[in-house]
Amino acid sequence: MRKSILLFFVAFLLFSCNQNSKFKVDGTITNLNKQYIILEYNGLLGATVIDSVKPDSEGNFSFKAPRPEYPDFYRLRIGTKLLDFAVDSCEHITIKADYNNFSTNYSFEGSQTNNDILKLRTSLAAIQAKVNTLTDELSADARNARLTEIEADIEAHKAMARKMILQNPLSSAAYFAIYQKINNSYLFSPYVKADKPYSAAVATAYNTFMPEYIRSKNLYALVMDAIKTERKAQNDAVWREMVANSSTGYIDIALNDRTGAVRKLSELEGKVILIDFSASEMENYVAYTFELRELHNKYKNRGFEIYQISLDRSKLIWEEASANLPWISVRDENGPNTSYIQSYNVQSIPTMFLMNKKGVIVTRANDFKTVEAEIGKLL
Repeated sequence: MRKSILLFFVAFLLFSCNQNSKFKVDGTITNLNKQYIILEYNGLLGATVIDSVKPDSEGNFSFKAPRPEYPDFYRLRIGTKLLDFAVDSCEHITIKADYNNFSTNYSFEGSQTNNDILKLRTSLAAIQAKVNTLTDELSADARNARLTEIEADIEAHKAMARKMILQNPLSSAAYFAIYQKINNSYLFSPYVKADKPYSAAVATAYNTFMPEYIRSKNLYALVMDAIKTERKAQNDAVWREMVANSSTGYIDIALNDRTGAVRKLSELEGKVILIDFSASEMENYVAYTFELRELHNKYKNRGFEIYQISLDRSKLIWEEASANLPWISVRDENGPNTSYIQSYNVQSIPTMFLMNKKGVIVTRANDFKTVEAEIGKLL
């Protein structure tokens, strides 16, 4: 509850602390030689120039630009040198920097968020510098020692980032932290079990308070995909374990067809078999059946067969739908509650499995393009 109140308070400050329509960035950059400073918006799809200014003789500069609807990222550019910073909706930032070390040697006034981002950037720059020393000239021992040092530095950096994320997952520094890279590889990934809670914390905070923000949508979709991928991997692992513990390369099925005859999956060994879990109650059943029929007609004379498990709730509907099917169609009296759903870890329909002639299931899929490509390889 306290954390929710804190996040709400932070969000309130971010969006309502100022009615001004512009934000201001000013400061001093020493050792400039009559060069222009360019202010750019650093969006998801790339940088966009907003304005440029020629500093005075002492390096003083000032920009005003329309304040963003949501906290966002900007940068100053001088030639090829870049300085990144974040802007809240009511920000006045003062930057002091030196041109010779423009991207790493600078400081902020009036922005704790940007001071946090500076810590993250400085730490990562030091790690990247060490990574750049991993050249072919290093001996194996020296290289291993350097790698161990880099791994320790990365863990220390991530510990600092994790603390920032947990303190305020809605901050731009937290968002910045989970998108940092070394050699174009993200330090945090929602697909890594240890990193997922931190990516999810930021995604949840952004989605809760800024659901229409493009960065919120992008991050939330990424985390949700990672969660789905993890669940699928877990489901596949369960299924592989079940198969491994069975006496064959698959779990046998024995169910009645519409005539009452028991049809066993194992009786089809020696053929390439498409095991199909579907139902005539599916919205796209007619089109789906035409796709199955096309496969059956194309490959049946080459040793291909379809073994279809109906998950229809109604036995009468299934009997009518399966009356003219040229392949084996069976149904459990429990309909969609058949135990084979758990045995084969079927999460949605349609789901298809492809078994080779040796009785080994080689593919799990839900699209015909993948299935047909595999059939061609197995026949």
